[in-house]
Formats: sequence, C-alpha cells, structure tokens
Amino acid sequence: MKIRDDAGAWVDEEFETLDLGDPRRNRRAKELVKRFASRPTASIPGACEGWAETIAAYRFLGNARIDWRDMMQPHWDRTTARMGRLPVVLCIADTTELNFNGQDIEGAGPLCYEAQVGMYLHATYVVTPNREPLDVMNAWMWAREPRDANGRRGGVKESARRIESYEIVAEQARALPDTRLVYVADREGDIAALMQRAQELGEPADWLMRSQHNRALKGEASLWETVHASEVLGHISFVLPGRSGQKAREVRQELRRQRVPLPGRVGVTLTCVEAYEVDAPAGVKPVIWRLVTNREAGDAHALIELVDWYRARWEIEMFFDGLP
Repeated sequence: MKIRDDAGAWVDEEFETLDLGDPRRNRRAKELVKRFASRPTASIPGACEGWAETIAAYRFLGNARIDWRDMMQPHWDRTTARMGRLPVVLCIADTTELNFNGQDIEGAGPLCYEAQVGMYLHATYVVTPNREPLDVMNAWMWAREPRDANGRRGGVKESARRIESYEIVAEQARALPDTRLVYVADREGDIAALMQRAQELGEPADWLMRSQHNRALKGEASLWETVHASEVLGHISFVLPGRSGQKAREVRQELRRQRVPLPGRVGVTLTCVEAYEVDAPAGVKPVIWRLVTNREAGDAHALIELVDWYRARWEIEMFFDGLP
C-alpha cells in the first residue's frame, strides 16, 4: 500500500513538535497517522500494511503512557498559528457521540439512549468566515455516568464543558490580539452562566449562540416576542442545502434585533437577533433563527454578518454528524 505523498507531508509538518517521551513513539505515531490519513474510512487492520504493523498499532494505542492530548497538542499549536494570521476566525463548538455499542470498551458510558454505550466528544472546530477549515483548537472526551435508581445522573454537569470551551477560546483570544475570535454554538450554548463568565473575563472573544430560551423580560414581555415586534433592519438571502430528504432551496429572511439586559444576571447585556423567513414555499416550515450575542449589531450589515457566521456553524454540523 502506497501512502499518499500529500498525507505524509501534512503529517510531518503538523506533528513536527510531537513529544511522547521517546523518539520511537514519535516515529510510530507519525507512521500510524499517515496510514490512517491515507485510508480514513478503513479499519485499523485495513489501514495497516500487514499483521505485524497491525499488532504494533494496537500496542501503541493501548500504551498507558500515551495520552491522547499529547498526540493532539502539536495539531492544536499549528491551528493556533493559522488563526493568528487572520483578522477573524469562527470557533465552532459542538458535541458528537462516539458509539461503541456492542463492544467491550472500558470506561464507556450510556449515550442519548441509555442502552447504547460510548463516549462524548466536545470539540471546537475553527474556520474562517469563508468556511476555510483551520482545524481543531480544543476537545474533551468523557463518559456519562449511568442514571441511579431515582433517574439522576452523577458526574460533572455537561454545561460546564461549554463554559470551559469558551474559557479556552478566550485564552486564545488574549494570545492573539490581532485576531478576532468568535465562539459559535447551537442551542445548547445558550447558557446564562456562560454569558456571565464571558463578561467576567472581559469578553476577549465574542460569543454567538442560537437562542434556546424565550426569556422573560420586565413586565409581561418575553424575549422572542419583543424582538419580533421590532422593526425590520435588513434582509438576507441564501441557498439552504438539501438535507433529511428535503431539496435545496433559496431562503429569504427578515432581520430584526433587540438589545436587552440578561434577566437575573446583573451587568450582563445581550443582543437577540431574529432571522425570520418570508415567502416560504407552501407546506414548508419557515426557517426561523433566533441568535443571542454580546455584539451590539446596530445595523443591517452587522446583522447579516452574524447570521452568516451562524450559518457556518449550521453548515459545519455535517462535520460532527460525519464522525464515526
């Protein structure tokens, strides 16, 4: 089996600073990455060249002295360097399941269905506003604890993973003063504690999340209804990719916004942006996105930019769905 030259060159460059405590481990790690990069959909035996190499691969992967974060560190460092050469980067956070159902995996736990077994991976994937990939800047893996007799699950609250994810993005933003970092997340990122933590840190990185909570405002008003009642500031049009049996189609949205204090969090203010589809085809559910951000977004250009950035997260969901 011939390893593609481009894959080999990429590995040598990306893992140049790899240090697993032994030069032999470093060489073995790079060779394995080259094998897997040349045949990304193959099994371990299928990617390796012969039984001896397969055994060596399993021995390497089972070595307790090797931590997966040590393997990832050179890649994270290279990602940071790529980020530092750009004016704006989008740090897209999402969680995917690693399904090991039917396998005897030590340390695994239940997935979204309690009978399924595996782990969770929460990664922050970095792209430019033009969707050029800059690769992964951080990641966590963990296993859920089973529910107890009362249906409660122990362990660290999973919302803490998202707050920690923003903290790492904020730390990177301080190290890259000439690059604007934007933390982008879906509904699970709509966490008041995350917004408050960002404010405590001085918001070195912007945040932009899909709104999950129709928060109560002063009086009897609610966030979503208040935003929808405000004036239309602009429009955006784009082609919605086909998915889940639906054909690709053009979407045209009206853009509104409202700047409000975050209820229950003194000193924290957010902007809620509504992108509301108009003239949707008959029988098709309109595309309505409500986003929350620290940015003021006072004009149509700023609103269009924010919606476009969220679309990058929405489109990149295919990356997370595609993980094995």
